[in-house]
This record gives sequence, structure tokens and C-alpha cells, in this order.
Amino acid sequence: MSDAAAPLTVAVRALCEFIARTGDLDLRFTPAPSALEGIEGHAVVRQRRQAPPDSRYEAEVALRGQFEGLQVRGRADGFDAAAQQLEEIKTYRGPLDAVRPHHRALHWAQAKVYGHLLCQARGLARLNVALVYVHTPSLQETVLVQDCSADELQQFFAMHCRRYLDWARSEAGHRQQRNAALAAAAFPMAAFRTGQRQLAVAVYRTARSGGGGRCLMAQAPTGIGKTLGTIFPMLKAMAGHGAASASSTCNGLDKLFFLTAKGTGHGLALHALEHMQTALAQGQREPLRVLQMRARDTSCEHPDKACHGESCPLAQGFFDRLPAARAEAVALSASAEPVLWDGATVRQVALQHGICPYYLSQELARWADVVVADYHYFYDSAAMLYALAQQQGWRVGVLVDEAHNLLERARSMYTAPLSQFDLAAARRSTTSATGAVKKALDALQRQWNALNKAQAGLLQQAPDSEADGASGAQSLPLFAQGAPQAVSGPRDHRHTSSHTAYQSYAAIPPALLAAVQRAIGAIADVQADQALPAGDPVLTLYWALLHFQALAEQFGPHALFDVQLAPPLPARGGQPRTPASTLCIRNVIPAPHLTARHAAAQATVLFSGTLSPPQFYRDLLGLPADTAWLEVEAPFAAHQLQVRIARHISTRWRDREASLAPLADLIARQYAGQPGNYLCFVSSFDYLQRVAASLQRLHPQLPLWQQERSMDEAGRAAFLERFVEGGQGVGLAVLGSAFAEGVDLPGTRLIGAFVATLGLPQVNPVNEAMQRAMDAAMGAGRGHDYTYLYPGLRKVVQAAGRVIRTEQDRGVVVLVDDRFQRAEVRALLPSWWRVE
Repeated sequence: MSDAAAPLTVAVRALCEFIARTGDLDLRFTPAPSALEGIEGHAVVRQRRQAPPDSRYEAEVALRGQFEGLQVRGRADGFDAAAQQLEEIKTYRGPLDAVRPHHRALHWAQAKVYGHLLCQARGLARLNVALVYVHTPSLQETVLVQDCSADELQQFFAMHCRRYLDWARSEAGHRQQRNAALAAAAFPMAAFRTGQRQLAVAVYRTARSGGGGRCLMAQAPTGIGKTLGTIFPMLKAMAGHGAASASSTCNGLDKLFFLTAKGTGHGLALHALEHMQTALAQGQREPLRVLQMRARDTSCEHPDKACHGESCPLAQGFFDRLPAARAEAVALSASAEPVLWDGATVRQVALQHGICPYYLSQELARWADVVVADYHYFYDSAAMLYALAQQQGWRVGVLVDEAHNLLERARSMYTAPLSQFDLAAARRSTTSATGAVKKALDALQRQWNALNKAQAGLLQQAPDSEADGASGAQSLPLFAQGAPQAVSGPRDHRHTSSHTAYQSYAAIPPALLAAVQRAIGAIADVQADQALPAGDPVLTLYWALLHFQALAEQFGPHALFDVQLAPPLPARGGQPRTPASTLCIRNVIPAPHLTARHAAAQATVLFSGTLSPPQFYRDLLGLPADTAWLEVEAPFAAHQLQVRIARHISTRWRDREASLAPLADLIARQYAGQPGNYLCFVSSFDYLQRVAASLQRLHPQLPLWQQERSMDEAGRAAFLERFVEGGQGVGLAVLGSAFAEGVDLPGTRLIGAFVATLGLPQVNPVNEAMQRAMDAAMGAGRGHDYTYLYPGLRKVVQAAGRVIRTEQDRGVVVLVDDRFQRAEVRALLPSWWRVE
């Protein structure tokens, strides 16, 4: 059966959410009841209705019905047969008037659809349709009732189903033609590059393998065309035929998500997709709908306004004007010269129809075949694309570009810091921090100070560690319900103070968590009565507390709870003052948070030039045990790149001063022997400035430019513009910065690189705590490699990879440190390198 004729099934909620939204876009924050509060509210209503001995109240009434080719199903909250009343129960906080009009319209739509299904199932001629709003703090009910005839409800049902069917049939027709076009599509370039076909075959097999949740890790070097080599086979895997549900094909993929670490990574994906569009257009085949999702701060037309109709003109009447804007976007994608829905196109369409570009792009995600977006749209705790895929039952393919970046990005997504300075700012608010809020924030301050005081007392008791290089570790009082984890001392004299103000703990103090929960509740109650304005310090703290609480509920061995004390405050009245601190639930191993994301996709392909060793990424990113591994052979030959180790120089902290002159001489000697453009990567801005000073003093004739702290986009562009064909000079940059990754300087724009560091993360109390957590989770001995060695060498290889970009390039890489000779380090360098 073709997609266009396939039976369609949709849930009542999904049907109404798609059709019944009207009026303004309104994102003013109104505290919603928690899931537990919602469950409790529903249970209370059921108990009240079923309490009388003669009650004929039915709860959770399963219903289904059909309109033409559409099956609609769901569960009505309750039906009182004696009163002939169907009830849809909704919980809320604050005044009932705060329930937004578009939400209330959606609630009535759900109730009336259930009403029709019930009338049809039970042969009822009339029915009372009721919305039961339950105020969760008081559990008081407000019941709104409409007396409806079965004919009225049938007409309402038919109207919504018809509009949904129009969309669903249009989408099914598009899918059918798209799949046929992709099945017949040839590779859009004249030929595959070396290694590109091998990559494409592996991606296609992963996407077409059954069962879902299949993963592939592909390490592929620069120059083989990784972007097109992964997009093309995923698009070919979209082609599939057979029975379909309301939103998915049987054998193929419904959507492709191309995810990047940075917005700048969108360009290559969109360029590759333009090639596919051109190839499809030349064959007069159905074009792809390609959507670029940009960050809110780059898409917002009125950053000074709030996201609701009373403030922003582009939010006013958003849902009323959305269908026309969406139709125009679809028409543009299907025109004789198909247009991608990139940021510029979406903005143009949105403004023509007077709606918000950012939220139009979110609506277009339902209609797109391919979405190019940041990692967080699928992997964050509130990821929009992941939620849509789950809700709609899409079979999605996920391509993770430069996947080595996903580790740190995922850690940041699932890390929640709380600053006591933010709490202080909230407590100082004379308008928001009053009454119950002030009381709750004061209680939180007391619990926080108790933790600070205990930790400060421990540090004062700890023995001096400067002599033996180890800091003391003792147990805090058991109010923390978890002793502090021992903090190993400094490995070299980077740490000049005798004691660290940092401690990590095995658990989050229950008393602190209770205070956090009380503060959240108090602020939520105030918000329900009157929304706090954006930027209010109490609202800022509220968001941070919510994130902290959410991660506290999932706290386990994959994370740390740590406390970092601020510098001591001056004494007041001769009495020492308790220092402020930052509390943090710090993610170490993102795997528990990402596993469900991988399982939700039909296929996930993580690709990068640096994914070694694969077990490191498999463990930390939560990839399944059967994740396939592919290492694509480099198209480069060893003779293209000289790789030398400067064994006579040590860049260890203790040797930094002694390394300056030899490093300057090494750079000058290489430049004199082979003039051209070079990059020199060092460990920090402090060391960079010292290297620059040494070069200017010892070799003033050498053209030199350097990365500056907090360089803006214009500054970064100016730095790179110095690397012209046939140019000469040395650019100094910090390893791990924007210039060490994602920079393309082919030919003579760059002929060599010096890497004067192993890139190892700084040895500090946080990283030492992370190492211990990794040892505990992965096995003793692995913690050091997982915390220091593998992340460091990945940055080295990425930076060195700037030199050889094509099969015609020639260049040199000098690894500056004797430790590059070690076997465990050499094993992590690219296999095609021949180290001299």
C-alpha cells in the first residue's frame, strides 16, 4: 500500500495540538504543576466522583473513532453516566484567569473530541462536556460545562479531522514522491573521493539495519568529504515503502537531523544539501524540505520585548497567521528552483506574515525532511527535536558532526551550578523577595551557609600541604549525608595556596535539597499570581534552582556534587565571616542522560576526524555495546607531512621558563629553513604572551601575530586573513581555541604547525575529582586517561590537522615536548603519520 493510501492513526491530544491552537504566541512563564501534582489532582477528582455508593462515574475511558481514513484514539479522564457529563481534568497553579486563551482553546478541543467519540460509542444524543480545573495547592475545583448535541460534537470532530487529514495526506504524498526521488538519486558529485564511498556504505547499512537504536562511530580524516559522505546515504535510507502510521513510513526514515557543535558548522551541511537539491531538481524530482534552526538570540527581531502578544508584535496573532506562512514556506521548497529553509529564508517568510522567525522555524520542523541544528535540539534535557520525534513516532536518522565535541557539550547540558551571589541578589529584591519567598530564600541561605561553614572549618583544620604536595581530606559533619571526597593535592607548583577551597561530596545534603524545593514552591506560587518580569533576580534564581533540582533527582555516580568557596570575606567587628560559594551538580559521564536519545533514533552516526580511542567515547557517551566502529583510511600519504618531536624541550609547568628560548629558536630555525605561514599552539594565554615576548626579543625579524583573549568574530577573521597564499609569518594561538579546530587553510596558506603542549587539562581539584569518579565508574587506572590523556591528545591531533587539508598539500608538524615519545602517546597519533 502506498503512503498516500495508508491508514493513519493519531492521538486526540496530538490532533488537537496540531489543529486547535489560535491567537497569540504567549510564552510568559506560568508555573505548571509537577507531574506528581498532576497525578494527585486527577486522583482527587476521581475519588470525589466515585465516593457516593451509587456513583456511576467511570475513569480513564478508552475511546476511538474514525473519520474517512483517519483513526482517532485516546482516553477521556472521566464520564459521569448519571449526569451524562464527560470530564477533561486539567491542573493549574495561581488564578484560573492565568490559563492562557490558546491553552484553554486546546483544552476545550480535547474535551469536545472525546465528547464526540463517547456519543458515537454509546449512542448518546446530547452530552455535557466539562473542563474540570483543579488548583493543585488547594485541590479546589472549577467546573466549566457546555451542553452539546451529538451533531454539534460530530461537526466539530469532522472539521478538525478534515484539516488534519489535509495535512497528513499532503505529507504522505510528499513522502511518497520524496522517497521515490531519493531512491533514484545518484551521488551528486562526479565521483566518490578516496574513503568517501567506504564511509557512505557504512552509514547506509547502519540506517537500514532493523530494530532501531543502531549506532556507528566513524573516524574519518579531513579531505574525504565527510559531510556529503554521511548525508547522501542517510537520504538514500529515507526511501522506504509499506504501511505507515500517522507520521512515519514503515521501512525508511521520516526525518534526518544533522547536528553540529556550533552554528558555524551549519554551512557545510547546507552546502551539501544544496548539491542534493540541485541533483533532484535536474531530474525534475520532488525536492527536499531542508530547515536550518538558528539560536534564539540570532533570530529574535525584538530582543527588548517579551514573547507574548501584549509586548511583541510578532507574537500577536501568531497561530492565526501561522498556516499561511507555513504554506508559503512549503511552496518555496517545491518551486522550480527549490529554496532551502535557511535562516534568511525563514526570516523573510516570517516577517512577510508578521510572525516570529524563531518560532516559525520550530513549527516548520514538523514539515521538514532534514533539520540542521545544534546538538542541544536533540540531546538537551528539554530538547525540542527529541520531544517531537517521541510525540510523533518519527523514525529519525541522526548525524552528529565533529562528534568529539559532544562529550563536553553534553556535560555542560547536564551540569547545574548555583551561585550564592545570585541568591544574594534575589534576597535583595524589594519587590519580588517578600513574604513567603523571602522566608524560603532566607532558609536556603541558612542551609547554604551551614555547608560553607563546615567546609571552611575543615579547610582551616587541614594540615599544610606545600611541603609534601598533598592536601588534607577529612569528613564533614554527617548533615551532608555524604563525606567529602578526598581531594588530591597539586602535582606541581601551579597551586600556590596551601589548601584548596574546593570539595566534592558523595551526596547532596538532604536539608539543602529540601530548602531548594521550598524556595521553588514559594517562587512558583508568586509567579502563578503575577508573572515576574524577565531579568528579575528572583526569576533568574528560580530557573537555576529548577535545573539544579531536576539533576538532583537523577544524581548518581555519573556526577559530582561539589562546593567551591569564594575568597574569604573581610572580618566584620573582629569576627571572621563565612565565605560565599558556588554549589554544582557537575556531570562527569553523560552516558545515563544520552542513552535514551540514541535508542530513540533509528540510526545515529557520530563522525569526526578524532574519535580515538573508540571505547572512550562509547563509554562516556552511552553508546550501545554493539556500536559499530569505522576508521576510514586517510587519503594522505606519509610523505606529505613531516612529523618531528622536539625531544630537547619540556613544556611541563615547572619547565615553562626554561622552555621559552629553545622554543623561540626552534620556530625561527624552521622558518628560516622553509619560510611560509605557520601556526604555533601553546597551552595558555599566559604562556602565549611569554613565547611572543621571547620571539620578539630573540628573533625580531620574524613576522608574528597572536590570538588575543576574548577575541570577537571580527578579530578572529582578521587573525585568519593573515594566512594568505604565499604568505610568511607565525600565528600564535591557544590549543583548543577556535583556531585549533574547524579552520581550513589549504595550500600555502599554512605549511606548518608547532604544538608546544600535550593539551592535558589542568591538574586542579575539579579534574582530580572527575578522575576519581571515572576510576570508580570505569575501573581503577582508567580515570587518568579518560580525564587527561585522551582529551589532551585529541586537541593535539585536531590542531595538527590544520596543516594537510588536501591531497596536494605539503607541510610539517613539530610536536614540542619529550613526552610525545612515550608509547601511550604515540598510539593516539594518526596512523598515517610517520614520526621522525
